[in-house]
Amino acid sequence: MTQDKITMLHGSGGQATGDLIKSVFAEAFSNEVLGQMEDSAVIPGSGTIAMTTDSFVVTPLMFPGGDIGRLAVCGTVNDLLMRGAKPMYLTCGFILEEGLEVSVLKQAVKSMAETAREAGVLIVAGDTKVIEGNGGMYINTAGVGFIENNVDISSAKIRPGDAILVSGTMGDHHAALLGERMEIETEIKSDNAPLTEMVAALLASGLELHAMRDVTRGGLATVLKEMAESSQTTFVVQDEAIPVTPQVRDFCGLLGLDPYYMGNEGKLVLILPEDEAEQAIEILKKSRYGDNAAKIGIVCDDTPGELIAETAIGGQRRMDVLQDEGLPRIC
Repeated sequence: MTQDKITMLHGSGGQATGDLIKSVFAEAFSNEVLGQMEDSAVIPGSGTIAMTTDSFVVTPLMFPGGDIGRLAVCGTVNDLLMRGAKPMYLTCGFILEEGLEVSVLKQAVKSMAETAREAGVLIVAGDTKVIEGNGGMYINTAGVGFIENNVDISSAKIRPGDAILVSGTMGDHHAALLGERMEIETEIKSDNAPLTEMVAALLASGLELHAMRDVTRGGLATVLKEMAESSQTTFVVQDEAIPVTPQVRDFCGLLGLDPYYMGNEGKLVLILPEDEAEQAIEILKKSRYGDNAAKIGIVCDDTPGELIAETAIGGQRRMDVLQDEGLPRIC
């Protein structure tokens, strides 16, 4: 492929499309399943299957600590992991706007391939379309994972007396994107990461894992409130226990942001019995991307469906899901 930019010709389905697939996608994603180059991928599997789909429209396409390609894999893989599935296969559909720099596409595809290898998944099918536009790019994914027979993780299993844990600091991805858009120079980087190693270690530990959720759009408060409502329990968290980096905390102070409502792309919430919390934190901290894991609260049954944050001075505030738009095109 000799062109430097994507044109409408690349969406024609003809030679230009074939050249694009061979020179960009096939080269990066090469594996025996994808190499069949059929209309669909035939893959082995048995037992309980987890499946998810997502679309990624993040802006900018490249940001501190990541890009749309890495983000697409992380978001899809982590959704499967939160139900205790072992992610196995991904599909990816690329919608490319005319004028997109081929170098930008290659970087996103390279990141996607590298992150897929890190997460232990194969990209087994895909599609490419080109539309009129101003050089943008969007990625749609589907993911499939397998669940062992003895694994049952969902918000319905949450019980009073459980501990609420997070795997790390809040707000990193949100702050990195917003800082880039506003041209504010910071050291903040996105936390976009596949949590495969972390969840595998938790599942192998024999701990009684009740529920897991990844903290993405809407932030921590939205996730916790939804889990409290689903389980009809009360979540009580301590403001001072929420891990936030000094850089993100300063950034929030500068712009009047609340870390409770800032998105991440490489952090999870874990709910399990209180007497297993210490062991779980130890596992999280030994896992990649879990250095700042912490217990942030407990589950009780005082006011079912409520999320209560206890302040540093002993006050309380009832919290809800994110009401405003927040930061658009964060993933």
